[in-house]
Amino acid sequence: MNVLVAGGTGFVGRHLVPALLEQGHEVRVMTRSPHERDDGAVEVFGEIADSLSLAGALRDIDVAVYLVHTLDHADFAERDRSGAITFAQQARHAGVAKVVYLGGLGDDADELSEHLRSRREVEHILSAALPTIALRAGIVVGEGSVSWEILCQLVERLPVMVTPRWVQTLTAPIALDDIVAYLAAAVDLPAVSDHFDVGAPTPTTYREMLQTVAREHGRSLHILPVPVLSPALSSHWLRLVTDVDLQTARSLVDSMANEVIVNDRRFEQLVGREPMTFIDATRLALAQRAQGGAPRSAEPTSDASR
Repeated sequence: MNVLVAGGTGFVGRHLVPALLEQGHEVRVMTRSPHERDDGAVEVFGEIADSLSLAGALRDIDVAVYLVHTLDHADFAERDRSGAITFAQQARHAGVAKVVYLGGLGDDADELSEHLRSRREVEHILSAALPTIALRAGIVVGEGSVSWEILCQLVERLPVMVTPRWVQTLTAPIALDDIVAYLAAAVDLPAVSDHFDVGAPTPTTYREMLQTVAREHGRSLHILPVPVLSPALSSHWLRLVTDVDLQTARSLVDSMANEVIVNDRRFEQLVGREPMTFIDATRLALAQRAQGGAPRSAEPTSDASR
C-alpha cells in the first residue's frame, strides 16, 4: 500500500517509517523540510495548515498515519484542531481509505487536562471524516521521548526530590518498540473506525517509574511528595531541573493529574502481540540512551500522549 506518515520525522515517526518499509509498503514522509533518503522512503513537503500542500502529499495515498502534535505552543489545542480539520478534509478528498492516529489515554468521564482533551478532539475530528483507527497511549518509553527524557533527567540530576502529588497518579507507559509495532499493524487492518487502549501490562505511578529508572541507573533516590506544589509551580520546577521548555512542561504537568490506564486489551489480542513491562522497556531504553543520541527530528511531532 501507499502510506503517508504525517509527522514521520518526529520521535515515533522516525522509528515507524522503517517498520512500514519492512512490511513492503511504499512510504511517503510528510515534512516541512524534505530531504533525500536512502532507505526507500520519500520525503515530501506538507504543511498541516496548508490545504494545497496536503493535497499534493496525500495524492494516491491508501493509508495516512497521523502523528502531528504541537505541544510546545501555548495555543496547541487550536493549532491541532485546525490542522486535524484541514488534514481530514484533504484526506477525504484525496480518497484515502483510512487514517491511523496516535492519541492519548484517558477516561472521557474524567476531567481531562487540556492536552488530553485536545488529543481526544483530534481523534473525533479524524474519525468523523473518514475511517480512523486510533491507538490511545500514555508515555512512550524510548530515547527521544520528551516524557522519558524528563524522567531520566530528574533521576540523573536530583538524588532527593520534593515532588507534587501527581507522582502518585496511575499511568500506563508503553515501550517504543511496542507502539511502533502496533501502529504498523494498524496500517494493515481493515478500514473501519475504532479506538484501542495500548500500554504496559500493569499500570504504575510516576513515583514507581522514577524509582525504577533510578535502580536501573544504580542510583539512590528519595522522593518526598508534598501537596503544596501547584501545576504552575510544578511546571517551573520541571523547567529548572530538566531541559524541557516551559510550555511543554506546563502541558505535561496538567495531564499528570489524570489517571491514564488501559481499560481493555482488544488490540493486543487482535494483532497477537503482548506489550513489554515497564521495567523491560526501561532497560531497553536505557541501553539505547547509553549508545547516545537520537536521529534527526526536523519538526515537533507527537510522542504519543506525552
